[in-house]
Amino acid sequence: MSDNSSRRRVAVTGFGMITPLGRNTTETFDRASNGLSGIDYIKSFETNGLPCRVGGEVDDQWIEELLPQSARRLQAYSSRGLRLMSVATREAAGLARLDLVSDRTRIGVSLGSHGDNPSVEDISLLHRFYDGKGNWDIRGLMDAGGYSCLNFFRRKPDAAPALLSMLFDCKGPNLSFVSACSAGAQAIGEAYRIIREGSADVMIAGGCEATLNFTGFIGFVLIKALVEKYATPPQASRPFDRKRNGFVMSEGAGSVILEDLDHARSRGVPILGEILGYGDSADAYRITDTHPKGDGAILAMQGAMDDAGIGIGEIDYINAHGTSTVQNDLTETRAIKAVFGDRARQVPVSSNKSMIGHTIAAAGAIECILTLTGMHRSIILPTINQENPDPKCDLDYVPNEARSRRYRRALSNSFGFGGQNACLCIGSFEE
Repeated sequence: MSDNSSRRRVAVTGFGMITPLGRNTTETFDRASNGLSGIDYIKSFETNGLPCRVGGEVDDQWIEELLPQSARRLQAYSSRGLRLMSVATREAAGLARLDLVSDRTRIGVSLGSHGDNPSVEDISLLHRFYDGKGNWDIRGLMDAGGYSCLNFFRRKPDAAPALLSMLFDCKGPNLSFVSACSAGAQAIGEAYRIIREGSADVMIAGGCEATLNFTGFIGFVLIKALVEKYATPPQASRPFDRKRNGFVMSEGAGSVILEDLDHARSRGVPILGEILGYGDSADAYRITDTHPKGDGAILAMQGAMDDAGIGIGEIDYINAHGTSTVQNDLTETRAIKAVFGDRARQVPVSSNKSMIGHTIAAAGAIECILTLTGMHRSIILPTINQENPDPKCDLDYVPNEARSRRYRRALSNSFGFGGQNACLCIGSFEE
């Protein structure tokens, strides 16, 4: 375990989100605590003929209502994911009173994102200017005016943190994470390390995802990762249930303001929680499969607790990765059992993805915030659609209904495609 006596403590002084369930943290948490789902039939592109036709879409009207005015002047460069992140960060920055921090060189950005996918229309337009024999009519493409060079920026993942730093005047470290489902959690974890080591006083950290269009969706369809059997859209995501058969692709953003505790105290801002530890690992196994024994997940969870200097007896709740795929849910269950031993069945474990779907790069950040909010309210969010017990997934998954229960320390798991694993150890603030 780490010696935590002399290192900087990292507080959470703000957070915000926008998800298929709600336009902010309160709305999302309230609906999740009532076991509601944000999953519906996809409306933004045609899905006829596809085996999966459901997803978690964010209402365009919410974005239009909540997008900061400063972000509108950069909208031509901004991916949809960045627009979502701008909305989430506006909420977080307001709570943290980020605009009152005088030394902007000590504020950084750490963001997990993947940029926009090309649309079918853009691809079709581009191929009008290719003769099939190796020649492009670049002059004709430029003169046609139907394809914007600004697509270049919207598709570059590194452009999003750069633009976010411009929007919120952050002149410190600027990091971009492109690591699938673990990106948001890694962004928070690495921001935590930067503050702990003294390279910044404040960091905007989190993740955003808005790749729910045909070209983003079809890849997951082809590798059969998405749910294909469901009675209704709200019942499609069913982590740890015996009849689970794939994840539900969603979009959203989560933003947290991390801050050196002494710096936050000097400003007199509320302390909303604390990042106690961070663990990360690689499975080094397969590009789409997690290690069947959960080796990487075990390393990440144990690493987060070691970094925090706490043992398994001090963890009150686990916010699971819980994707609703056959392999992930079984592997994560095995990993929790390996880490917690006989105590595994005593620790509540639940998956927010049962209600929100899988927001990919945003998932770790959204789940971190929902965990913190649950600490404040003494509510553990449920895993809905728990109807068919799986004898191999036999932990306490908080089935179907939220649970009133006080908890002080939690793990939040994010395990990505390619075996990229991250785990955050989160705590309520204590002097």
